[in-house]
Amino acid sequence: MFVLELTYTAPIEAVDAVLEAHVAWLDEQYARGHFLASGRKTPRRRGDPGRRGDRARIEEIASTDPFVAAGVCAYRITEFYATKTAPELERYRETPD
Repeated sequence: MFVLELTYTAPIEAVDAVLEAHVAWLDEQYARGHFLASGRKTPRRRGDPGRRGDRARIEEIASTDPFVAAGVCAYRITEFYATKTAPELERYRETPD
């Protein structure tokens, strides 16, 4: 499992100009089964979409974010194993290699 932490690299006005396209991109990724959760941090500086898949694929997906194309964010990708979860998320539990 991967967590993608995005950091805005441009003024919030530039981010807002691309926000609608970014939200449509998020919807597309959920529809494809790539995302489990996403959201905005408070204060509004970063978001953390949780994603599944292999690292190369996740990097490829992140590169298609309109925020990246517009140069308003950078992603930090962190892999982790969800070895313990709430019962509702049991199907996402993983065992480290």
